[in-house]
Amino acid sequence: MQFPRRTPRRRPRAIVALGIALVACATGLLAPTPAGAAPGTSTQARDLVRKAAEQLSAVDEQVRQAEVTVAAQQQAAAAAAAAATVAHAAVAKYEPQLRAIAQSGYTGKTQSRFAAFLTSQSAAELVQQMTTLDVIAAHTNSVISQVAAAQDAAAQAQAAADQAAATAQAGLEQLKGQQAQVRKQVADYQAELSRLSTAEQTAVTTAVAGRAITPPRNLPLPPGAAGKAIATALAQVGDPYQSGAAGPDAFDCSGLMMFAYGAAGVALPHSSRSQSTLGTQVTRGELRPGDLVFFYTPISHVGMYIGEGMMVHARTYGSPVAVTSVDQRGFRFGVRLP
Repeated sequence: MQFPRRTPRRRPRAIVALGIALVACATGLLAPTPAGAAPGTSTQARDLVRKAAEQLSAVDEQVRQAEVTVAAQQQAAAAAAAAATVAHAAVAKYEPQLRAIAQSGYTGKTQSRFAAFLTSQSAAELVQQMTTLDVIAAHTNSVISQVAAAQDAAAQAQAAADQAAATAQAGLEQLKGQQAQVRKQVADYQAELSRLSTAEQTAVTTAVAGRAITPPRNLPLPPGAAGKAIATALAQVGDPYQSGAAGPDAFDCSGLMMFAYGAAGVALPHSSRSQSTLGTQVTRGELRPGDLVFFYTPISHVGMYIGEGMMVHARTYGSPVAVTSVDQRGFRFGVRLP
């Protein structure tokens, strides 16, 4: 989708902003962390794995945020390319008129003022020919002026398309590197988790994501999209956690919210941080069923409040979708969607 263009142009503000956002995603927790001392006890090992799970959740969210940024960059590139195509088409439509002007000049049909003066039989005829020549000249100048403006617009649109395509491609390559690094970190974490006993693994999951509880059978659901989203999310309880997954059989935290509200006709981005910027922010005491609830600084986890102090969420690596208490370490705020 690249169109080579030598003329330098100022980058559109939206593209620059997207590029900055992607760089910000790439310079945080994705930096490699130095290895610590080997744990001396099972409690220390459990604590190290718990901290690794929390860090991995934050890193994973950075990748989700980068994916949202790259998707926006690609959309901007597509829009810029479409605008460039329209601009080039606007230039092309003048081609028949330009050919007619060139042909007229070549065949001598457009007389000069001097020729009109020599061939005129009277002053009235001379004025008439001069007026005709002025009209032809004005039309020709108007066409040339319009073509020049269209060519300039096409050049600017092409430069914007080139820059948008380059930004999107650079973002995509950077995202691929981030995804590869996270996959390695996930493998390392799962290897460490597998070394723990079943009881220790449960303790890690509980410390990171809360103890799974069984919601009441007749949990009242609110009307509309919120009720539909809650029912959809609860139907996924027991499905495995998988980084980057948004259903139908595996989920990460923001993917579950995206899937549940998508079933209710509400589109959400696949990023807890992006989801936290939607709707109206509410406190813990103001939560209503269907509100999204966010955790940690910066935001790196999201769940859905279902009422009676409970939430449903895709918890963490090695832990399936579950209902837990909403009162967990790291709670920041809730968001009520429109």
